[in-house]
Amino acid sequence: MPEFALLSYVALMSITPGPNNLMLASSGVNFGFRRTVPHMLGISLGCALQVFIVAMLLAQMLGWLSAWRLPLAVAGCVYLLWLSWQIARSGQPEAREQARPLGFVGAALFQWLNPKAWVMVLNASILFMPAGEGGRWLAASLLALAFAVVNLPCISVWAWGGEKLRRWLAAPRALLVYNLTMGALMAVTAVWLLYDELTPVLAQMA
Repeated sequence: MPEFALLSYVALMSITPGPNNLMLASSGVNFGFRRTVPHMLGISLGCALQVFIVAMLLAQMLGWLSAWRLPLAVAGCVYLLWLSWQIARSGQPEAREQARPLGFVGAALFQWLNPKAWVMVLNASILFMPAGEGGRWLAASLLALAFAVVNLPCISVWAWGGEKLRRWLAAPRALLVYNLTMGALMAVTAVWLLYDELTPVLAQMA
């Protein structure tokens, strides 16, 4: 059943670790579940809009991405490194006073720089969009709806889990260690993604 395959794919890609979920877990710890809701909604609806646009313009978008994939990946990884630094600093008292959770718009826009989101969206568009021209609007709309509906509860698990860790991380030192760890994981993710993107380019230049 293609519908079950689509839902399973979106759920698996949404709930597995990645930049979005690391950020949500950190936000849940530092700001709580309720203040993280705009961040979660921004991810889900931003990803839904992204898959709708990509699915509608798949042929043109793939050609465009062949030229822009590397700049987008580099920009996304640089942004992830900046976020990892912010997460690592968020356990320090002076930083916590000024810290704010990522909002709806910021989270939605981040999906266009998130390498994992691009992989998820492009694969879904290629695998689950009909080959012909007929019914493209409806198919793209249903694909976007599936992303929004399935993605939100999956990523909510990370924010909820982060909030549940708050009482275990009440001590400033424990919170600092947690945020340093999460920041380091985010930095490693960014470097790994950047290495993965640059390796074919460097191989061609050699």
